[in-house]
Amino acid sequence: MRILILGGTTLTGPYAVRRLHSLGHEVTVLHRGEHETELPSGVRHLHDDFAKLPREAFDPAPDAVVHMWAMTEMDAESFLRTFRGVASRAVVISSGDVYRAYGRLTGVESGAPDPIPLSEDAPLRESRYPYRRIAPNPDHWMAQYDKVLVEQVLMHQTDLATCILRFPAVVGPKEHRRFQQWLQPMLRGDVELRIQEGWARWRWTHGFAEDVAEAVVLAVTNSASARRIYNVGESHAPTMAERLVEFARLAGWKGYIREVPPSELREADRMLYDFSHHLAYDTTRIRTELGYKEVIPHELAVARTLEHERMRDA
Repeated sequence: MRILILGGTTLTGPYAVRRLHSLGHEVTVLHRGEHETELPSGVRHLHDDFAKLPREAFDPAPDAVVHMWAMTEMDAESFLRTFRGVASRAVVISSGDVYRAYGRLTGVESGAPDPIPLSEDAPLRESRYPYRRIAPNPDHWMAQYDKVLVEQVLMHQTDLATCILRFPAVVGPKEHRRFQQWLQPMLRGDVELRIQEGWARWRWTHGFAEDVAEAVVLAVTNSASARRIYNVGESHAPTMAERLVEFARLAGWKGYIREVPPSELREADRMLYDFSHHLAYDTTRIRTELGYKEVIPHELAVARTLEHERMRDA
């Protein structure tokens, strides 16, 4: 297959590119040049703004196109204008923040917790633009970000058969936001780690970058994924405290974890969310329909994350 990947140079993309290339597909990576990564010899690597390229630029036409960075309604509409009638199928990355549970977690919406795990048919957010309040300026993409709108544009049309992958919280090398503030005290050898109660018992589906990339590979190479939506991530979401206990064990940390109320944490470390609303996803559909499964042993993936954190601190 001729596969075009838009973006794909940060966390999960490089793994997907390498895997597709190893399977013998003709892969082209097109991105704006803001992030670079080492790609296999034989992968075509282009710099350009894909939102502004004319349809004629894609010659020969790709059989399938993967959009890793469709953040806004406008992104989705531009994507359709460019690739309808050009590619046969598309795979577009979405997020679990489309679920109603996310709106209730952040306090933008109200109501009782939704049952978990959340299937692909679970209720979606009714509120819009979840990150507008923290956008650095009105012109920043975060001000218009909304994966609910992206999904609506792509799934309510018939010109380009599209698969939506709802990504989990992705962790692994190069990712430093998820656990850095808790892993660094462990790696320093601090005696105590204080974590916010509520958050400690919260469940959020995660996935290691290389595993999540395999979902992209399966979706783009399997025509059965067309017009389907899939949750991606681990089969069971432990609590956040349980995750930290595992990190501590594999890091050889001998300290102890203590749950405390937000008032006992630095103001910058307090998380003002309603953690009764879990973001634990049901990943049965992608495992059953596409045969998704993790590609690296779990403990090895955790160890790689720890090693990268050690290197960052060195």
